[in-house]
This record gives sequence, C-alpha cells and structure tokens, in this order.
Amino acid sequence: MPLHLFDSHCHLDDRSFDKDLEATLDRAHRAGVGAMMVVGIDGPSSRKAAALAGQNSGLIASVGVHPHDAQSCSEETLGDLGSIASNPAVRAWGEVGLDFNRMYSPQKDQEHWFIRQLEWGAQLNLPMIFHERDSRGRFLEILKAHWNPHRNGVIHCFSGSPSELKAYLDLGLYIGITGIVTLKSRGQALRRMIPDIPPERLLVETDAPYLTPTPERNKHRRNEPAFVRTVLLKLAQVCGRNPETLADITWNNACRLFGEP
Repeated sequence: MPLHLFDSHCHLDDRSFDKDLEATLDRAHRAGVGAMMVVGIDGPSSRKAAALAGQNSGLIASVGVHPHDAQSCSEETLGDLGSIASNPAVRAWGEVGLDFNRMYSPQKDQEHWFIRQLEWGAQLNLPMIFHERDSRGRFLEILKAHWNPHRNGVIHCFSGSPSELKAYLDLGLYIGITGIVTLKSRGQALRRMIPDIPPERLLVETDAPYLTPTPERNKHRRNEPAFVRTVLLKLAQVCGRNPETLADITWNNACRLFGEP
C-alpha cells in the first residue's frame, strides 16, 4: 500500500551511510518516505547534516549537542551552531537533553548545556528535539522552568512513564515513536501507552542507523529511513487506525513542527 511518510529523526550524517547514501535515499523514496529530518548531535555532525539537507531534496536538518557530548560543549560551539542554523535547511535545535543512563558526560555539564541550548533555540525561534533517558524527573524540572506555551518540540524516541507522557503532552510536545514499538518485549510498555497519545501529537522516526525495527532487524544491522514504514504500520495496528490515514496525520504533524520539507 502506498504511504506518505516523514522520518522525523535520523542520522544520515553517520559515516555508515557515507558509501551508499544515494542508494539509501532511493530506497527511502521507494518506500514512500518523502521527507527526512537529519539530526545533529555535535558541531561536526550538525554541519554535515545541514550540508546534506542543502544538497538533497526532501531532507531537512537540525543542529545541537547531544547530552553524551555535553562535556565538550562550549559557548563557541553554540555560536558555531547558531551560524549553521542560518541555513534555511535547518529547521530545529537538537538533539539535546539529559541522559543519566550511561553518564558519558557529568550531570552538571549536561544540565548547564541543556539550559543554554533551550535558550539558543528560543532565541532563534526553532522547535526543539529532545533526548531524555533515566533523568529521574530532572529533565522535566529543567524544561518546565525554561519553556513557554508558544514553543514547540518533540520527545525523540519516547520511552518514559505514563506520568511523564502526560507531562509532555501538557507542555504541548510531540511524541516520537521509533522501531522500539515493534519489539516484542522492549516495546510492550510503549504499546500500552500509545492509545493515550492524541494522533495529532504523534511522529514516526527511525533514529537510523540505530533501533532497527522488527522484522528488518533480523536481516539488517543498520537501520535506515525506508524502515520507518514498518514503524508506521505497527503504530497503526496499535492505534487501530487505517495506515494511510495515520501516515498522512504524522506527515502533517511533522510539517507543522518543522515546516514543509
């Protein structure tokens, strides 16, 4: 069945795509993926994401410093990202937030640069792409202190609790659903919460080259935007919605958040 799909979060700047990017984009287009958000995680990846978006139709980009890389962030880094964001292909600030699971950067660095990037995003009037993992409420505490109802953003790869989901929805945020929804055990809790997400707040994403959905993960180690179709089909099944209708809804949601590709 033909679907109109928007992969709202992928990392095509990753070096695993360097040798076959054109073929990857062709497979995505043949799968119905008409647009892809290429997400930056530090200075070099943000610059590459913006360049890719400027060179390929259907691609847009974001700039940001991931919480894993917070300890290497600086005001100079953010100034450089602000300059990159002047590229019209850049439509968001992120992937930013807190990750206390692996603690690749100290908590104080993560929190400081999260706040500064919230401020930069507001200054440039860009929607935010958020990463949160195991922050024990600290992410929401900081976000609520530096957010206003006129701003917009998405919780990338949502994997939180029902209470966190409600808080995100109350803040007006979109909820990004990845291939985790297709995984039998790991996706169980997520599938239970999906009916509580209004359709107009849903986005589908791959996080390619990570989080390959089932059944593709049985054959492919690397995820890619074409597989967002599998995410959408599983999401439609869980929601009890027609896939074509849900694809159009998530397309319109992504365009409302990031602008037309």
